[in-house]
Amino acid sequence: MDDKGQKPRVSVIIPAYNAQDTIGTCLAALEHQTVSRPSYEIIVVDDGSRDHTCDQVEKFQGVRLFRQENAGPSVARNLGIAQALGEILLFTDDDCEPTGDWIERMQAPFQDIEIVGVKGTYLTRQPGLVPRFVQLEFEDKYDRMAMDKYIDFVDTYSAGYCRSVLVANNGFDPTFPVASTEDQELSFRLARQGCKMVFAPQAKVYHLHHPRNIGEYWRKKFNIGYWKVVVHRTHPDKLVRDSHTPQILKLQILLLAAAGLFAIAGFFWLPLWWISGLMGFTFLLSTLPFTLKAWSKDPRAALISPALLFIRALALGTGFASGLFFNLRTGEELEKKEKLSG
Repeated sequence: MDDKGQKPRVSVIIPAYNAQDTIGTCLAALEHQTVSRPSYEIIVVDDGSRDHTCDQVEKFQGVRLFRQENAGPSVARNLGIAQALGEILLFTDDDCEPTGDWIERMQAPFQDIEIVGVKGTYLTRQPGLVPRFVQLEFEDKYDRMAMDKYIDFVDTYSAGYCRSVLVANNGFDPTFPVASTEDQELSFRLARQGCKMVFAPQAKVYHLHHPRNIGEYWRKKFNIGYWKVVVHRTHPDKLVRDSHTPQILKLQILLLAAAGLFAIAGFFWLPLWWISGLMGFTFLLSTLPFTLKAWSKDPRAALISPALLFIRALALGTGFASGLFFNLRTGEELEKKEKLSG
């Protein structure tokens, strides 16, 4: 409540975990927005941090802080939803710095009463080649999303929902123990019900931590691929198409998988190595549209694009394969337990 006892229209919810170095930047940006301060509240849910995250949050008067044992961002966001006073709930991450008009841009689409969800965009100030490539990768996906009237893919670094819709759908799936694809699953679930969500490209947040090197980039993509298995277990139709994932990416993953299989088979029949080489060459050709597009924005980052697109496809593919193996093995173990208990 504000000083007059009025509820804020908007609640900004931030799950935080070991974020002592970044949460202050995030909250400072949220304190200086183009909308009036009484019209929104800021909620931070500390997810069992072991550093001084809470001490940093407590420096900001008026920020509502809640604590929980470490249970993952889904559970943290759900706690924020339960405590929120606003009818519009906005989400960002503890390593993001919203621009000054972020709240204004995010809540504008909700003037249409049919809209229940909104997705914004990332920016970066990081000077490294890998972060710059990652930004180009996001922008390529944004260009794709901008062509759709409605979307089915909302990331929580810059996301907004009607509170009533989240409450009616039990919020985020708590079975996701880490930050991965839990936000995708929620938006897929709402889209399946016919909920209308839109892309708001001017609702921007600076991401303080795009992957800084190839190792971080590999781990990020592998993790996404791994948890995609969980998402597609309940949303198999999204394997075919969603409003965020480029179709060329799926082709690239298949090309690398085929090239690898033919290369292995080539040890038993040499001519198959030619097919493997052809698959590899086709993959290289498939990277040209992205590279040429990137060249107009950042030539140096464009030069490393083919190599990083290779790493992206390989990491996502191996992550997905690992997720499939783990889920199949877990399913077999559960079956055995059920038979023994029966």
